[in-house]
Amino acid sequence: MSTTTFPVAGMHCAACSARVQRALEQAEGVKQAAVNLMLQNATVTFDEARTSIASLIEVVRDSGYEASEPEPEVSAVEEQERLDQAQDDDYRRSLQRAIVTIALGALAMAAMPVSHLAPVRWALLLISLGVMVGPGRSFYTRAWAAARHRTSNMNTLVALGTSAAFLMSAAVTVAPGYFASRGIDAEVYYEAVILILGLLLLGHALEARAKRRTAGALRALIDLVPKVALVRRGGSDLSVPLAEVVVGDLVLVRPGQAVPVDGMVVSGKSAVDESMVTGEPIPVERGPSDRVIGGTINRTGAFEMRATAVGSGTVLARIVKLMRDAQATRAPIQRLADRVSSIFVPVVVVIAVVTFAIWFVSVEQNAFARSLTAAISVLIIACPCAMGLAVPTAVMVATGRGAERGILIKGGEALERARTLTAVLLDKTGTITAGRPTVTAVHPAAGFDERRLLGLAASLERSSEHPLAESIVRAASERGVPVDPAESFRAIAGRGASGVVGGALVAVGNGALMDDYGVATDPLAEAAAAAAGRGETAVFVASNGKLAGMLGITDPPRPSSAGAVARLRALGLDVVMLTGDQPATARTVGRAVGIDTVVAGLLPEQKLAEIERRQAAGEVVAMVGDGINDAPALAKADLGLAMGTGTDVAVEAGDVTLMHADLGLVADAIELSRATVRVMRQNLFWAFVYNVIGIPVAAGVLYPALGIQLSPIIASAAMAASSVSVVSNSLRLSRGALGPRARGRAG
Repeated sequence: MSTTTFPVAGMHCAACSARVQRALEQAEGVKQAAVNLMLQNATVTFDEARTSIASLIEVVRDSGYEASEPEPEVSAVEEQERLDQAQDDDYRRSLQRAIVTIALGALAMAAMPVSHLAPVRWALLLISLGVMVGPGRSFYTRAWAAARHRTSNMNTLVALGTSAAFLMSAAVTVAPGYFASRGIDAEVYYEAVILILGLLLLGHALEARAKRRTAGALRALIDLVPKVALVRRGGSDLSVPLAEVVVGDLVLVRPGQAVPVDGMVVSGKSAVDESMVTGEPIPVERGPSDRVIGGTINRTGAFEMRATAVGSGTVLARIVKLMRDAQATRAPIQRLADRVSSIFVPVVVVIAVVTFAIWFVSVEQNAFARSLTAAISVLIIACPCAMGLAVPTAVMVATGRGAERGILIKGGEALERARTLTAVLLDKTGTITAGRPTVTAVHPAAGFDERRLLGLAASLERSSEHPLAESIVRAASERGVPVDPAESFRAIAGRGASGVVGGALVAVGNGALMDDYGVATDPLAEAAAAAAGRGETAVFVASNGKLAGMLGITDPPRPSSAGAVARLRALGLDVVMLTGDQPATARTVGRAVGIDTVVAGLLPEQKLAEIERRQAAGEVVAMVGDGINDAPALAKADLGLAMGTGTDVAVEAGDVTLMHADLGLVADAIELSRATVRVMRQNLFWAFVYNVIGIPVAAGVLYPALGIQLSPIIASAAMAASSVSVVSNSLRLSRGALGPRARGRAG
């Protein structure tokens, strides 16, 4: 299976995107399709043996819309820049056309008192025709394209309504005597045609401007990247375009400048502001051998760095791609709008016809004119733009808001699932704790001393990547203990490691591993219990089947963990610690951060079993881990939240990546999810209510009691306002959505 995303042009409402999506989903070889009205693209998962990208593009074209092949060389940053430019151009064009059209509409309105004069009517006819084939032309060409493909959309309703008014007015202008001889009031509706198109164009311009703001976080990230970099080549310092920087270049970064690409500091020191990438507001010290991220801001000192990633390979480009991919997905709640939109336009046309007929047989004076006015109002007010924008605008703003806080959310589905969580399961090491353990106690057994004990353990653990292993190697180095090469190294999941050091079979791990090798730990049982009581992890060392000693390793909770756990519990969530550590140590850490339920001594497969047990009991479970050792559990949970870092964002196992090590981001993500789903529902509710109320009012239900008949001009203004209101409501997420703690911290 392959997945591709390609641009789709010509979509303007929920009916448009729903039709394209149905066509793609029904195409041979397509497993899944998601069409995004906001981003004007389609993401399709398909079987390459049964179909191709070219065939998928033809499917889109056959459905009445334009599509083109993706450009493989274009990075997500460039793609977003192009979309921004297209939205800017769309806004400017729509605004210019709206201003011209509304000005002409005002002129036509001023001429209405003398519209019974033939020269005035002919002048208005020419002005209306000019507007229809000029600024308003797109409504008719798109409606015609849809009709040729036996479908309908927003443009169909606009074209039917305004064309009916124009044709009626043109007939009255050309042959006024025909209508007068038959007792039909010979009115013209040119001002309505012009103002309807003008207000719709204005609404489209305002909508385009509002939509542009939904991608504000993406643009802020893209704007971080400088256009040039200072590179040392051939003994000279050259300012070169960023696109010309290659991996291996020596790049100079001065105070106040943005780091141009990812790299490794070669010389110099500085405090680097990584807040726009990681969400962490405090600048971090960077010196030789430290990694720096392109787009971050060098605050104080100057340094030289070696470029390690450029273009689409940089962390910033990968973040932009993750956000773009997330925004291209469809939230499950969107399906409701899609189902309604698929039948909406034909139903509205039927309602308009029925409205015309009822008015025509019910009204004695000016029956035809009033019937036509009511039918046109129904067609205009019912355009389903707001339904198409209700969900994707909220997803775009929420993913941008999350990225500002260092939370990368992989789409609308993850946003919705986070809202339904009932339990959050937390790994201990690197999640609740700092993830940088320290050896705080060394207890040699009889026949061994501290240096020999540390030497055996460090020699073996040098081949391991586990945080506890790193702490042992670091302790040996700090104490000047020599480390020998290890042979036949073997990591044993959930237990420790074994190998041969200096001809001796060495095992380093927990009590279960010692049991596997038949090594009695009783001589150090009291020391191990005391270590566990202090929150230390007891790591035993054996050599040739004999107990060599025990190391007490402390990995203290992060300062933010207790507050984060309290926030999660305040959200009504059951907070549980899952760890492979010893029960006594795990309980001590749990008490320190306020976690009552601790499940310790777990192997990786037992973590999976605990998740499955809770899911079988009806719980909706989130798993929070470091994204490496916990990858299976992250994938199995209903929602996986991977603790990443600013330099490692591509954590594929999780649905959400947390860019820096702070459990508070888990609470932020859940609060953001709940706020986003609330906004989605508000948007859909008001989009539906707008039509449920607007269509009957336009049809004239208030006329018998209140004598109110809605003007088509007012209907067009209401339709435009509904779309703008939906986008504006989504934009509220960019200003709030997170708890007091999150809002109080710069992002």
